[in-house]
Amino acid sequence: MSYYYSMKMKKYIQDFEVLRNERLSKDYYLLKLWCEEELPVIMPAQFAELKINDSPSTFLRRPISIHDVNYEKNTITLLIRIAGDGTAKLSEIRQGMILNMIYPLGNSFSLPLKDKVLLVGGGCGVAPMLYTARYFMQFGFDPTLLLGYRDKESVLRRGKFEKYGNVFYTTEDGSFGEKGNVLNHSLFSPEVFNFTKIYACGPEAMLKNLGKWAIEHGVDCEVSLENLMACGVGACLCCVQNTNEGHKCVCTEGPVFNVKDLIW
Repeated sequence: MSYYYSMKMKKYIQDFEVLRNERLSKDYYLLKLWCEEELPVIMPAQFAELKINDSPSTFLRRPISIHDVNYEKNTITLLIRIAGDGTAKLSEIRQGMILNMIYPLGNSFSLPLKDKVLLVGGGCGVAPMLYTARYFMQFGFDPTLLLGYRDKESVLRRGKFEKYGNVFYTTEDGSFGEKGNVLNHSLFSPEVFNFTKIYACGPEAMLKNLGKWAIEHGVDCEVSLENLMACGVGACLCCVQNTNEGHKCVCTEGPVFNVKDLIW
């Protein structure tokens, strides 16, 4: 399955009821949302554009990765980092309130062709990795996850992630897991690394370094970019990424790209 397939999927503008708004840490909160209508097919690494109500300084919707999906209960879960006025205002939304979303947007990670896949998330880039792991497990894959955080206090939803794969951690200060960034982890040592494909989401510097490593070692690698996306439909051009095929809008022709196609 090509990761370009989902760009052709139908998009929906729907109201969701807030079932839960849980503060996980100083910077992160979890929104669990319910829709009366049946959910469409959602692919791993796709995202939603959220309307921010009652925020005079927020004119455009905010792009948020889809963290988890439950088709039986008709719910979508979002893991959100407070990064500005919009996400700060959204963190105040209460149970029972209505949130309008456009979704599912963007393309998706492709389904692995072989076993031994490694999912790498850093910072708020860990958000799409939960649903990615869960999705891959449906097809018989047993993914390994490597999640990078600032410190022990930043580690989020351990129990949930560990339901869907073997999980390893790094923290910058070494307070949990191995010390350093994700590429410093022992999984990347020559005597240990045995993965056939890498899927990653996180800060640009992390993805650049990971992509360079993957190319140098001949490992297939797809990354979900976190470029600033204001509109989500390719109109504003603020998320444009340079590739071997020219400039592409991350919100419509991404967010997922093979690292071999990117010019950073």
